[in-house]
Amino acid sequence: MQIKSFAVSLVASAVLVGVSMASAFARDTHTPGIDATQQEIHARIQQGVSSGQITQAEAQALYRREREIHMHEMRIKSDGMATPQEREQLRHDLEQMRAQVEESIFNRRTAGSHTDGGNRIDHAQYLIRSRIEQGMRSGDITRREADILFAKEQRLQRHEAAFQADGYVTRSERQQLRDEVAMLNEDVERMMSNGRRYR
Repeated sequence: MQIKSFAVSLVASAVLVGVSMASAFARDTHTPGIDATQQEIHARIQQGVSSGQITQAEAQALYRREREIHMHEMRIKSDGMATPQEREQLRHDLEQMRAQVEESIFNRRTAGSHTDGGNRIDHAQYLIRSRIEQGMRSGDITRREADILFAKEQRLQRHEAAFQADGYVTRSERQQLRDEVAMLNEDVERMMSNGRRYR
């Protein structure tokens, strides 16, 4: 009787261990923050195409990159686990892609702008501010981090105003503004990702 009870206990323990491991693996492949970011980027591309700020050729390249990242994610999850290093790589890839999307939109807005100050980067700055405020509301960005990001955004605005002061924005100046927008977007997304990771 004792042997039978012991055997039953072993079987029950094995079942519980199996269930626990399956549950752990399921948790290890759960990436809600990454999935949400992918959805946001996809929606942003569609918005850019609809508004004419992203060309069809640019959209095809972005969608292709989107598929590559998705396939990479599926390969990572295929063994039932997504390690912290793999998650970080996915976040990095998505941050780069978001910056690429915003740069495509910004390039379209500033293409051919050489004279008046009407072609400002107000829209790009608005998007950045909205993203920072969203991060603050969700708790992914702290007040101190937001102050740092807002300061960088204001510096970007000052640079743009200075470049347009003489009525002519050179190619190198436009490139500098594009680079600053991309870098600021990367800073925002990095802080958002860090906030999700440590919540």
